[in-house]
Amino acid sequence: MTDREQQAILTIALLAAFADGQKADSERKTIRQLAESLGHEPGGAGLARLYQDVLLKRVGLADAVASLSDASHRQLAYEMAVCVCEADGQRSPAESAFLSDLKQQLVPAAEAVAGFERQEAELVQAAREVVPVAAPAASLPPVGPASAVDAGRDAALDKTILNHALLNGALELLPQSWASMAIIPLQIKMVHAIGKAHGVSLDQGHIKEFLAAAGVGMTSQYLEQFGRKLLGGLLGKAAGRTVGRVGSAATGMAFSFATTYALGQVAKRYYAGGRTMSTALLRDTFQDLLGPARQMQAQYLPQIREKAATLDAGQIMNLVRSPMR
Repeated sequence: MTDREQQAILTIALLAAFADGQKADSERKTIRQLAESLGHEPGGAGLARLYQDVLLKRVGLADAVASLSDASHRQLAYEMAVCVCEADGQRSPAESAFLSDLKQQLVPAAEAVAGFERQEAELVQAAREVVPVAAPAASLPPVGPASAVDAGRDAALDKTILNHALLNGALELLPQSWASMAIIPLQIKMVHAIGKAHGVSLDQGHIKEFLAAAGVGMTSQYLEQFGRKLLGGLLGKAAGRTVGRVGSAATGMAFSFATTYALGQVAKRYYAGGRTMSTALLRDTFQDLLGPARQMQAQYLPQIREKAATLDAGQIMNLVRSPMR
């Protein structure tokens, strides 16, 4: 895949990210920072300018589609756009209209797209079953200070957080375009388990608000996962169905492992401390934990590789649905 084709697919992904016109300023800022970060990757030159072109409508869907002549690249572009639109667990009418227009312009192979759409729909449904959409009407009970947290429960939560981080790092090594879609539902399930351990019943709305407060944007996180896979050569026909090269995937794997681990540790502190942390403190704490978490990833690389080598579609669905241990 040429640099031009990579940037065309990234353009389509960015257009999908802004299709509903509802992105908060914080999410737009994160996506801009992501474009600048990916611009330093091999093949990523000009992505900061690309972001501006998309945001200011200097480039359109037809321009990006015209740069993709290979059928597999067109199919990949469609798959990525669908995944980006589903990143927050729901597709707006504007996003549905965008995807319909994109599908018409790309004309991807009907049989291959049908298979992908079945997998994607199953995963989205599984994600919706992870945590109830609405919590009970009863008020949420406060919890005691961090000093009162039971040591055994704390150790169990550390294990849960690490297991989720290992799994999400492994998902980054898979070539399937929809694999990264499981990362956010698994993070939601992890936060739900942490809250529950501290006597707090959470619904998906509360958890998504918590992720946003900590600075973990759903759309931007998925774009980063996808962008690093694309630039690392882990997506598309060349990757087939084998586990991706660890060298090329190292940055993306470290990102997902670290994001999940830091998010879990922040959630543990937040719910153990009676949910009194301000948004600014949540974000600062999350950022402070990211660096050490990235360094931890190297220590657990063998486990991540082993887990990635055994994952398939059925296992991913089951992991999203079932309790983590």
